[in-house]
Amino acid sequence: MDRLRDLYETAFPADEKKPFPLMLKKQEEGSMELMSVENETGEFLGLVIMIHHKNIALLDYFAIAPEGRGKGIGTEVLRLLRERYSGKIILLEIEDPEEPADNTPERLRRRGFYLRNGMEIMDFKVWLFGVKMLVLTVGGRVCFEQYHEIFDTVFSPAIGKNVTLAN
Repeated sequence: MDRLRDLYETAFPADEKKPFPLMLKKQEEGSMELMSVENETGEFLGLVIMIHHKNIALLDYFAIAPEGRGKGIGTEVLRLLRERYSGKIILLEIEDPEEPADNTPERLRRRGFYLRNGMEIMDFKVWLFGVKMLVLTVGGRVCFEQYHEIFDTVFSPAIGKNVTLAN
């Protein structure tokens, strides 16, 4: 759990992170899963944090440890997630690469990675706590209302107010 928390703290921008204790609480309640990605020998490779709501599994956070990036681990993890959540729609958000930013090349690489791995961009964009995001899915499509319901239900309507349609 320490490695998972350390990677979480360093891999994501401060304005995109949820409080770690909140995620642990939601895991206890059964609406979130915090998973360590490890190889056959138990070496830590990354993290996956999922939110569950109805037939949707939201890949909320996904990161491979820096020393493992570019080695196909992310592709393999996505394959395993599709297998694990077969029958569910898997969705995720990524920063909109069309928005001006210092990390535009990284945003473009991230979008390309998910598209190469079978994800489909939904026809709506969202403001997620002030960050413009694309919503991608595999295993089915969702509309904004289905997506938004996750935040209202798993967290609260007060949290849901921070998730709005961007188009």
